[in-house]
Amino acid sequence: MSTVTAVMWFRRDLRLSDNPALLDAAVHGRVLGLFVVDPLLWGRSGDPRRDQLAASLRSLSESMGGRLVVRRGDPAVVVPAIADEVGAASMHVSADYAPYGQQRDEEVEASLKCPLVRTGSPYAVAPGRVLNQQGRSYQVFTPYFKAWLAHGWRQPVEAPSRVRWIKADSEDLPDSSLVAGEQAALDRWRDYDVTAYDDERDRPDLDRTSRMSIPLKYGEIHPRTMLADLARKRSAGAEAYRRELAWREFCADLLARHPHAAWKPLRSEFDRMRYDEPGELLDAWQEGRTGFPFVDAGMRQLAETGFMHNRVRMVVASFLVKDLHVHWKFGARWFMRTLRDGDLASNSLNWQWVAGCGADAAPYFRIFNPVSQGLKFDPDGAYVRRWIPELRDLDGRTAHEPWKHGGADGYPEPVVDHAEARTEALRRYDAIRS
Repeated sequence: MSTVTAVMWFRRDLRLSDNPALLDAAVHGRVLGLFVVDPLLWGRSGDPRRDQLAASLRSLSESMGGRLVVRRGDPAVVVPAIADEVGAASMHVSADYAPYGQQRDEEVEASLKCPLVRTGSPYAVAPGRVLNQQGRSYQVFTPYFKAWLAHGWRQPVEAPSRVRWIKADSEDLPDSSLVAGEQAALDRWRDYDVTAYDDERDRPDLDRTSRMSIPLKYGEIHPRTMLADLARKRSAGAEAYRRELAWREFCADLLARHPHAAWKPLRSEFDRMRYDEPGELLDAWQEGRTGFPFVDAGMRQLAETGFMHNRVRMVVASFLVKDLHVHWKFGARWFMRTLRDGDLASNSLNWQWVAGCGADAAPYFRIFNPVSQGLKFDPDGAYVRRWIPELRDLDGRTAHEPWKHGGADGYPEPVVDHAEARTEALRRYDAIRS
């Protein structure tokens, strides 16, 4: 076996199994495992995201016998420096397709004295691999999904049988009391009953989602592992879950081809859409005090846990954009700061889907009624009462429309009239179409 040193720079692949970049690095014999705390990304993250990352890093280091090296600073400076420090023959990474990630890697590569070797990605099918007959990326999900299935992906592989980890000076890992990491992700996935996913995924009161978006975000598990398990299951739930994994990859593909879509609409006519300046209404939305219980429950769940049920995410997003007339980018930025599973591609493209300005987006005139959504997906008010203690003595329809039943002590009145806000949203949409 060779005795040269390779560096495995972990980013969104905080695991040892089914990690092609690590397998490639391990061939060299000695491997330094590196994670760089990038002040730019760390500064944009709220406490829940930092806590989640810290827990995942601690778990990864434990699986490496405590040999993960953590450095803080600009990757373009830190990574070449540690490569020189250990005399690295190569630097190994999983490819990053996000706009910032690509720019960062180009800057690092320009300063490295050894090759930057990109192997694998956070996706079953890397962005740019699924193309239509004209050699272009898909703009509509259904044909993308069919082509994605036809393209296929390789089976997951085991972790290297032996890695000769070497140590270097390291900063202390941040503290975290969360249970996270590769084994926790595998346990969560294997314990999840996907059979009922298609029937119950829209019910926040039942809380039957897998919450695998969090380990997927940090690469504690690779989607290939999940897809291999789903292939052995024949159910509507398994098929629905596979589509959700494909949607995640569709978003990544779109962002890789259209980097501006992180914060600007894919549909250029929406550049003319008139939005109101964010102010007290944005504050009320962020703090869960809009007076619409289903919206407020979601925002309070987010504030307390760093997570929000997907159905509720759609409703609170629609409410911000089409009831409060605030630009979707303010909501997207808040989600990226507070969500434990915040992923730039999925986040920005899903916000654009709700706002009507993205690829294959919901029609702009599809405006969620926050009351009827609550009654449909939280019929007994259990979800609302769980997160809004002011409404704990109300149930069913009463919990979703407290203003019709005498209100509730300490809970605000609705900040807008939904019917009037809907009419105004449609008027603004008509203005950009004319």
